[in-house]
Amino acid sequence: MSAALETVNLAAGLTGNIASVGYGLAAIGPGVGVGIIFGNGTQALARQPEAAGLIRTNQIMGFAFCEALALIGIVMGYAYK
Repeated sequence: MSAALETVNLAAGLTGNIASVGYGLAAIGPGVGVGIIFGNGTQALARQPEAAGLIRTNQIMGFAFCEALALIGIVMGYAYK
C-alpha cells in the first residue's frame, strides 16, 4: 500500500484489511449475472425446446465467466495486503 493511501486511510479512521468488504461488493455483479443468464436461458428453453443443447452450452459458458469474476475478486483481496 502506498504511503499516501495509508495516510488517507488513517485520517478516515480505517484500520486493518477491508478486503472482505471489497469481495462482498465484487460478488454482487457475478450474482446478478448468473441470475440473468439462467433466467433468460429458461425463457429461451421454453420458447425453443429443440435448441436445448446449444442454449445449455451457452448458459454453462456464461456461468463460468461470471464465476471467474467472483474468483478474481477473492484473489484481488489477497494480492494487495
